[in-house]
Amino acid sequence: MRFGFVVPHADAREFAEIAALGERHGWDGVFTWEAVFGVHAWATLAAAAMVTERIRLGTLLSPVARWRPWDLASAVGTVDRLSGGRVTMSVGLGAVHDGWTAFEPDEGRSVRAQKLGECLAIYDGLLRGQPFGYEGQYFSVRPTEFLLPAPPVQRPHPPVWVVGAWVPGRDRQPSLDRAARWEGLLPGVIEADGQRHVRSLDELAEIIGLVRQRREALGRGAEPYDVVLEADSTGEFVQLDPPDPASWAAAGATWWVESWWTLPHSPDGLAEVR
Repeated sequence: MRFGFVVPHADAREFAEIAALGERHGWDGVFTWEAVFGVHAWATLAAAAMVTERIRLGTLLSPVARWRPWDLASAVGTVDRLSGGRVTMSVGLGAVHDGWTAFEPDEGRSVRAQKLGECLAIYDGLLRGQPFGYEGQYFSVRPTEFLLPAPPVQRPHPPVWVVGAWVPGRDRQPSLDRAARWEGLLPGVIEADGQRHVRSLDELAEIIGLVRQRREALGRGAEPYDVVLEADSTGEFVQLDPPDPASWAAAGATWWVESWWTLPHSPDGLAEVR
């Protein structure tokens, strides 16, 4: 198992300093998140790439449906080259809140899901290289040779971790189907009162089993695949039973990401991250 941490509130310079600190103390990954209006996640990760050498850099997460896919591929590819191939992008439908709807309307979950799929398909195609064309409901691309960037260091593209939300008792699991197509899974559970984190080893085993079946059907069962836990060793934000990382690693989790989203947006909160 590898270990990462989220920096919930920081400007680009602060994030870069904390990323370097995490690297010195043996952490495997550091993650930021994407705001509709605020500190730009990919500029922040670029700053961290300049002062680190080993630690992986990523988002947790990117609401891909609101991106133009060629802009996203440009941003991720640039930071991947800058970092020497240390970028991971986590994606999902996004949490719709006032910080989003103050600027953009909520198009609805089904539209966001469709845009997410199309955006990732174009991200994949552009970073694999030309010629590439795509015709979707929301986005279209035709082949071009105009001032093409160098390919990313990680081929065919920097890895993508996808939120996969399991609905107990339902045969159709579109969220898990989507996660199975990419390089990693952020497991969740959807219940009548909404979506939540995985809480038990049995839930994780059920979700991993379903995703493995789908990857086998896609012919990707032998490829490496990450299972990423948003965790919290304090038990304040996420309560896991059992609370120790070793048990979750034995159940199939490959990343434990300390996600202290409840820290205050203040110097004290930043000091706690440090």
